[in-house]
Amino acid sequence: MPLALPAPDVQSTQRLALDCRTLLDHRGGKRVCGCCGALRPRYKRLVDNIFPEDPEDGLVKANMEKLTFYALSAPEKLDRIGAYLSERLSRDVARHRYGYVCIAMEALDQLLMACHCQSINLFVESFLKMVRKLLESDKPSLQILGTNSFVKFANIEEDTPSYHRSYDFFVSRFSEMCHSSYEDPDIRTNIRMAGIRGLQGVVRKTVNDELQANIWDPQHMDKIVPSLLFNLQSGERTESRSPSPLQASEKEKESPVELTERCFRELLGRAAYGNIKNAVTPVLMHLDNHCLWEGKTFAVRCFKIIMYSIQSQHSHLVIQQLLGHLDANSKNSATVRAGIVEVLLEAAAIAASGSVGPTVLEVFNTLLRQLRLSVDYELSGSYDGSTNIGTKIIKAHEERQLQEAVIRTIGSFANTLPTYQRSEVMLFILGKIPGLHPTMLPAGSGPDGTRMIQIMLLKSLVQVTADFETTNMLTALPSSFLEPMLSLSLTEDPEVRLLVLQILLSLIDRRDNRAKFSDISIISDISVLKLKVDKCSSQDNLFMKKHGQRLYRHIYLGCKEQSSGRQHYQRLFTLLALLSVELANEEVVVDLIRLSLALQDLALSTEEGLPVYNRCAVHALVAAYLNLICQLTTVPAFCQHIQEVIEARQKESPHLLPEGVFVDNPKLPSSLEKVEGDVLFLQSKITEVLGGSGYNTERLGTPYVPQYMDEDRLSKRKSIGETISLQVEVESRNSPEKEERTPAEEITFETLKSAIVDSVGMEEQERERRRQVVEKFQKAPFEEIAAHCGARATMLQSKLNQIFEITIRPPPSPSGTISSGYGQTQSRSIPIYEMKFPDLCVY
Repeated sequence: MPLALPAPDVQSTQRLALDCRTLLDHRGGKRVCGCCGALRPRYKRLVDNIFPEDPEDGLVKANMEKLTFYALSAPEKLDRIGAYLSERLSRDVARHRYGYVCIAMEALDQLLMACHCQSINLFVESFLKMVRKLLESDKPSLQILGTNSFVKFANIEEDTPSYHRSYDFFVSRFSEMCHSSYEDPDIRTNIRMAGIRGLQGVVRKTVNDELQANIWDPQHMDKIVPSLLFNLQSGERTESRSPSPLQASEKEKESPVELTERCFRELLGRAAYGNIKNAVTPVLMHLDNHCLWEGKTFAVRCFKIIMYSIQSQHSHLVIQQLLGHLDANSKNSATVRAGIVEVLLEAAAIAASGSVGPTVLEVFNTLLRQLRLSVDYELSGSYDGSTNIGTKIIKAHEERQLQEAVIRTIGSFANTLPTYQRSEVMLFILGKIPGLHPTMLPAGSGPDGTRMIQIMLLKSLVQVTADFETTNMLTALPSSFLEPMLSLSLTEDPEVRLLVLQILLSLIDRRDNRAKFSDISIISDISVLKLKVDKCSSQDNLFMKKHGQRLYRHIYLGCKEQSSGRQHYQRLFTLLALLSVELANEEVVVDLIRLSLALQDLALSTEEGLPVYNRCAVHALVAAYLNLICQLTTVPAFCQHIQEVIEARQKESPHLLPEGVFVDNPKLPSSLEKVEGDVLFLQSKITEVLGGSGYNTERLGTPYVPQYMDEDRLSKRKSIGETISLQVEVESRNSPEKEERTPAEEITFETLKSAIVDSVGMEEQERERRRQVVEKFQKAPFEEIAAHCGARATMLQSKLNQIFEITIRPPPSPSGTISSGYGQTQSRSIPIYEMKFPDLCVY
C-alpha cells in the first residue's frame, strides 16, 4: 500500500516564490544564476539586463535592443515594463544611485520613441510618474534630467487620445523652476532654462488636444506667462555678463532670453480668438505688480512680441485690452498712464489697419477721455481724493508728457484708418471741443480748463489730419467741419488760431506743396519750387463756390487780429498760396487778388488800431502773395507792375517786405504815416493789365469788403462765461416778459440822424450790459443763478401748456356740450369708451 503524502501547503509555496522574486529584484541580473532566474518574468529579466554592474559603463545597448524588440512584439507588456522601470528608478533615487537613474530614464526615452501603439497610454502614466519623481528631487541634475525627458515626450504625436491625463503638476513645477534662486549662477541659469523648456513642452502637448485640460485657463496662464516675463526681464539685466570659457566652447546655443522669447512667441502664436484675453491679462498684471510701465522699455518690448506673434486679425483685441487697462488706471500716476499710452502707440503702429477693430470711435473716445482727465488733474492738482493714490503730488510736467503721448497715439491710430473713417474721427473730435456747442460746456473746469482742453483737442486734430489724402475737397472739408473750424479761427487766443490754420493747411494740401510755402519770401522765379499744379476739377470749383467767400473773410479777419504773430502770418500766406495752387480757377484768382488789395488797405488804415508790426507784416504778406500769383497767372504786365513795386520797396521801404519783417529782430519805423506812391500796389493798374488778358474787370474793380456774420461776433469770446452770457442774452430777448409790443415809432430824418449820432453810445451801453451779464454769471451765487433759470423754465412750461390747450383739443363728444354758470357753452372731455356713438357708426 503506497504511503500517503502530505497535502502541499499552497500558501507557503506562494510565499516562498514571492520571497525569491523579491530577492532577485533587489540584486542585479548578472549576479543571479542557476534555476532562480527562470522564476522571474521575462520582461523583468530583459529590464534587469540593460543595467550594467558599473553604472559608469552606461546602458547596455545590445540588451536594450532586445527589450525594445520585446516591447514591440508584445505591446501589452509595455505597462508592466514601465511600472517595473518606475519601481527601480524610485528605489535608485532613494538610495542616491544616480547613475542607474540616468540609465533608467535613457531606457524609458528609447522605449517611448520606439513604441506607438494603443497601449502607449498606460506606459506614459508610468513615464510621467518617473518624471514627476525626478522633478520633485532637490538635485538640480535630476530636475534637468526629468525636464529633458518630458520635452522629448512632448514632441511625440500620440495616435490615441488620453482622457484622464493631467499636467497641472508640471505647469506648477516648471513655473517654479523658472523662478529658481539657486546660489550658483550657472546652475540657476540651467534650472531656469529647463523650466522654460518644460513649459514649452506642456504648451505643445496640450494646446491642440481638445481632450486635455485647457492650458489657456487663467489658473495656468497666471503661472506660465509671469514665469516667461520674469526670465525675459531678468535676462535683460544679466545679458551683459560674459560667459565662462567652458560655456563659450561647449555652448553655442541660445541664451535664456532668446529661449524665453521663442517660447513666448510660440505660446502667443497658438492663441485662438477666444484665448487672447487670457494670454494678455497676465502680462498686464505682471507689468502692474512690478511697476514696469514707468520704464516703458520692457513694456514696449513685451507688447511688440505680442503684436508680432498673434494672428493679425486678432490685433484689435490686444488694443481693446490696453484701452481698458488705461481706463482702469485713470487715477494712477501720470508716468504709469504715459507708459500704457506709449505701448498703445507702438502697438497701433504694428497692427496697422487691424488695430482699431470694429469700435473705431470708442478707441478715440477713450483716448480723449484720458486727455480730458489729465487736463483736470493738472489744473486741480489731485485725483479727486482717491484713496489708492494717497497724498501723492501731481507733477504738472508729467501730466504734460502724458498729454503729448496721448495726442501722438491718437495720430498713430488715425493713420491706420481709411479716409472715410478718418473724416468721421475728425468730426467726432471736433464735437468734443468745448465752446462750439451749448451742450459741450465744460463742467467745473473754468476758463483755463476750457482753453487747455480746446488746445489739446485741436492738437489731436492736427495729428489726425496729418498726411490726410483726399481728392474731393467737399468730403475732406464738409460744412459740418469747416464752419466750426473757421469759427474757432476768430477767437482771441493766438494759439488756438494757429492750430486751426495748421489743420486747414493739412486738409487743403493734396499735392505736398505746403512745405514749399513754409517761409514768406519774395521768390524771383517760382519754378525753383517745383510746384505740383493740376487743373481744378468740378468738385473743387463747387467747393470754392460754396465756401470760398467764407475762407476769404476769415483770412481777412485773421490778418486783422492784433495778437497775430510771425507764425500766424506765415500760415496765412501758406493758406493763400495753397488756395492759388490747389483750388484756383479764373474766378478764384480774381477774388484772391481783390482780397490781397483789401488787406493792403487794411494795413494802410489807422482806424483799426493795428500795431506797427502787424501793419508791416500785412504789407509784407501782400507783397509775397502778389509776387506768387502774378507768376502763376503768367501775365507779363501784371508781373512787371508787381516787380516795380517790390523794387521800390527794396529801395525806400524794406520794412514792407518779408525779408525786413519776418526776421528775429526786425527794424521797423515808429509809425506808418507816409506809405504811398510807388511802394503800393494799385488796384486800377492791376485791373487794367488783367482786363487785357481776359479777366473780369468789373469784379476786379470792385473792392473786397468782408461780410460779417453772427459767428464772427459769437466767436469773439475769451471764456466760456461769455458764451453763456450770449445765450442768456438771446433768451432774455425772447422771454415772455418782453411780450408787450411798443407802438411803432414814426421814422423821420431826425430819427435817422439821432440813430447815427448815438450809435457809438449805444455800442458802449451794449458792451457794458454784456459785461454785467458775464460778471453776474461768473460771480453770482449758484442759488441765484439756479433760481433765475428755474423761473424761466416755469414760465416756459406755462406757455407750453397754453399752446397745448389751444392746439390739442378733445375729440367731439356725441353727448353734446355742457353749460357754464355764465351762460356760455363749454366742451366737456369725455373718455372715448364713455361716448355714445350713433348706431350707424358702430360696427
